[in-house]
Amino acid sequence: MSRPRPPRLRRRSRLRGSSEFRMRSGFVLIAIVLSFFAARLVQLQGLDPEQYAEMAAAEGSVTVLLPAERGDILDRNGEPLADSADGLMVVADPTMTAAKAPEVAKFLAGRLGVDYFRTLERLRVEDSRFQYIARQVPARIANEVLSDARELAADATEDAEQAKQDGDEEARDEFEAVADAYGGLATRRDPVRFYPARDVAANLVGFLGTPNPDGSAKPSAGFEATFNTHLAGTDGEARYQVGAGNKLPLGDNTVVGAVDGQDLTTTIDRDLQWFTQRVLRQTVRQAGGDSGVAVVMDSRTGDVLALADDPTYDASRPLDYDKDDYKSRAMTDVYEPGSVQKVLTLSALIDAGKVTARTKLRVPGSLDRQDRSIGDWFDHGLIRLTLAGVLAKSSNIGTVLAADKFEDGQLRDYLTRFGLGQRTNIGVGGETAGLLPDPSMWTSQTQDRIAFGQSVSVNAVQMAAAVNTIANGGVRVDPSLILGSAVTEDGDEVGTDVATTRRVVSAEAARQTALMMERVIDPEIAIAPGAAVPGYRVAGKTGTAQRAGLGGYDGTFTVSFAGFAPADDPRFTIYVVVQNPRNGGGGGSVAGPAFSKLMGYALRRYAVPPTGTPASRLPVEW
Repeated sequence: MSRPRPPRLRRRSRLRGSSEFRMRSGFVLIAIVLSFFAARLVQLQGLDPEQYAEMAAAEGSVTVLLPAERGDILDRNGEPLADSADGLMVVADPTMTAAKAPEVAKFLAGRLGVDYFRTLERLRVEDSRFQYIARQVPARIANEVLSDARELAADATEDAEQAKQDGDEEARDEFEAVADAYGGLATRRDPVRFYPARDVAANLVGFLGTPNPDGSAKPSAGFEATFNTHLAGTDGEARYQVGAGNKLPLGDNTVVGAVDGQDLTTTIDRDLQWFTQRVLRQTVRQAGGDSGVAVVMDSRTGDVLALADDPTYDASRPLDYDKDDYKSRAMTDVYEPGSVQKVLTLSALIDAGKVTARTKLRVPGSLDRQDRSIGDWFDHGLIRLTLAGVLAKSSNIGTVLAADKFEDGQLRDYLTRFGLGQRTNIGVGGETAGLLPDPSMWTSQTQDRIAFGQSVSVNAVQMAAAVNTIANGGVRVDPSLILGSAVTEDGDEVGTDVATTRRVVSAEAARQTALMMERVIDPEIAIAPGAAVPGYRVAGKTGTAQRAGLGGYDGTFTVSFAGFAPADDPRFTIYVVVQNPRNGGGGGSVAGPAFSKLMGYALRRYAVPPTGTPASRLPVEW
């Protein structure tokens, strides 16, 4: 009789069978699930990717602006004239803000000063997840606004929760909409432009105005406008798709990085510019003038170290000033140069071999010429002057008599080589070319007047560069405001790297002219002793010219002084012009002292020693 199997063993066998069954079932289930995911993955990635990308796009596309940082505008020593600091843009997600757009727009308009209606429109833009509200907001202000918006959103969320507990569904929905609307505000990096030097070189630097409709910076004047492409760089953008508020990995996600703008280094010396502006302002005020300009140039290189305009403005708050003050009058305003022109006329005569500094002239008290009688600024009978005396005493009659020695067309050719009638293309927008009459309009009467500074017009930098030709040994060098080179919005490359030179008069003609100009400052001659700089030899020339108005001269005057020092080894050329002084002063008494202050400061600042040589003693009479 067989022995029965113990129950325990039979139970273990049943358990073993059950466990194996469950294990097999689990493997089958896992295989099924994996097969499902694999099939789904094949479908998404291989069979119909475009369909699912479209589904993702249907959920929403977000494009985020990545602003480029604008390049700095610097002086020659790297000191900032225009700079960019950390800032933020305030942006909105219209899918969240649209329902409560009026309330949010009122909040933003009050806190950021943005236009209410334009903001309202942006808060309601359809099919958009990104709209800028305000650009280039100082970080402190933007963060305060966003913090307050988050508090309002948090308060609305608490109110919604309370309404839910109270069973007030309508109130809950209202509060949730408010919370979403304020929660739809955010900030992004957006550098802020500022002008640490304030009014220093503001007429050159310019400023950024109200942003363009697309939020980009809008240059409104000066270098900011002239070199906008160079400074601005290129904004980038990040684009991605979202669904149910989350970024979709299978959507179209692209990032185009921003390209920051390039710095613009000028030839300006910020400290010298500051001093020049203060001296010019004082000069214009004391003379009761309408306006003034002052130019300080490096005689050897043509670098413009200071270019001052008065009136000017504070570039950090331009809206507080008259729009006429935004321009650089030194480049945009034209005027007759008056007797400073005699420097060009007489140096050309010497170069042409017609005269020397010692040429003797008999100068009557008046000179009848064709359509008019020419006189001098001082009354006199017949006087005997050398050419040096003609310049030193600023005789119109003596200049005309000397200019009679020119051949036809010769004076105009020289003035063209000096740069008159042509833009300097220095990089300042709105520059005028001045007026040098066409050869077809050049008559003997025209030449008489042009010889001593009438019937020709110039801008201040143009005339400074012409006088600087004498300081530079007869070689004209293009004036420059940009160190290196940069391309303007008109496509012109400007700067020291592309500046050209050309010989206008011989070195000997320039030397003789400089010696004649020294006699203008000599206290024994007493034409412009106020322009002297103690310890240095100074060469210069006064200018007083009638100002042209509608229908002729209007009875007001332009007074000026141009010169260089040290006279026998020039380092700086300075030109000061004041329009319509009401104190009765002329070029020597109004502009001469300003020249002296500016030249003395420049020579000390750049540690230029006196040459120690004796001043010119050319005879002025015979």
